[in-house]
Amino acid sequence: MELRVLNYFLMIAREENITRAANLLHVSQPTLSRQIAALEEELGTKLFVRQSHKITLTEDGLLLRRRAEEMRQLSDKIKTEMSEDKAEIAGEISIGGGELRSMNELAQIMTAFRQQYPLVTFKIQSGNSKDTKWGIEQGLLDLGLLIEPVSTEKYDFARMHPVEQWGVMTPVDSSLAKFDYIESKDLRNQTLILSKSRPMESELNYWFGSDLKKIHVAANYNLLYNAVIMARAGLGSVLCLKLDAHYEGMKFIPLKPALTYNSVLAWKADQITARNVSAFIDFAKEYLEGISDDEK
Repeated sequence: MELRVLNYFLMIAREENITRAANLLHVSQPTLSRQIAALEEELGTKLFVRQSHKITLTEDGLLLRRRAEEMRQLSDKIKTEMSEDKAEIAGEISIGGGELRSMNELAQIMTAFRQQYPLVTFKIQSGNSKDTKWGIEQGLLDLGLLIEPVSTEKYDFARMHPVEQWGVMTPVDSSLAKFDYIESKDLRNQTLILSKSRPMESELNYWFGSDLKKIHVAANYNLLYNAVIMARAGLGSVLCLKLDAHYEGMKFIPLKPALTYNSVLAWKADQITARNVSAFIDFAKEYLEGISDDEK
């Protein structure tokens, strides 16, 4: 399976029309049709449903599109790393992570690093812990911000300083807004918008205890900004991590007993990394250790 043919496939999937795709790829339509037919034969499945005015992806076609896009990203990353000047620290560093307070600290590290190495650029990929771990494992991400605990067999890491705190984000005119702390009993018969992170789901279930059966779930989310919009519209209150950000018309109320976690900047263990990534890891560890020394 050639990357060139996968790029052909992605173009057809985007355009939903072989003629337009052929024109954009600067190949003839018969040639493109033969390449796709050969790809379908190689994979033993149909990738497209051919209709009168357009073609759409089958279920297998949708899966292949996702994998092909990942392969193209990885190919681009390899080309970038191979073309970098080995005598200087330059190029792209890709970092994944969720919406965490530790992103503020990471941004400070990135800024300080670029002051020394201005030819470095950062690519930030927002996502939950599962997405970030998968990206690191597949080589699509160099590093990631993860909530502890983290497998020491899979990852090396440097611990970030901010504490990640769970609470409820609710409209200021809601019945919950009067509280300074939220206990599980306060959420009985309340409508909530919950994070869809599986690791945190079990922790939150433990915190709720028997009161878990007495809440109403209106929606799940993976990005807080969208959840806040839903809460403002009256869909429910959001169970979320505290961020150093202001949301107009909303109030964050911490949980009691407190539910807090530490986060880490993690990278794949026992792996040879690009020169710019290695330099950034060393820089980040020194930066974080320096903050720890200052706090002693």
